Amino acid sequence: MTLHRMITLGLAGVVAATVGATVVQAEPGGCLKYGAAGAVGGHLANHTMLGATAGCITGMYRRHEYRKEARIKAKLYDQEHPGAKGTYEQKATAYDVEHSTTPGSVAGTPPAGSGAPAAQPPQGQPAAQGAEHL
Repeated sequence: MTLHRMITLGLAGVVAATVGATVVQAEPGGCLKYGAAGAVGGHLANHTMLGATAGCITGMYRRHEYRKEARIKAKLYDQEHPGAKGTYEQKATAYDVEHSTTPGSVAGTPPAGSGAPAAQPPQGQPAAQGAEHL
């Protein structure tokens, strides 16, 4: 076995152990997880460092967006429950549970393709041509 292959396998083992040993959280992966995936994808295209860099940047951006959304939800939770204690992550989770939202959407804005019902026509106007009126 060549030295290069041993170093590559050793680094892959360290990355796998680091990713596997982390505590499972609802947060998306950061620079290490996305960077490792980008490095693998980049390695297949002979651009390992470029793939790792792009993966790292993507991971940092996704985590930033997740935390920004969590802070918004925590602020909304604080408005509804003044004096509530806990971290912004706990408040965001409580907001999600209370309002039955899914992570990645704030209440009042259903995710695209969620099958949300269409707006009802105003009172006094016919709903649709051919609709049965009871």
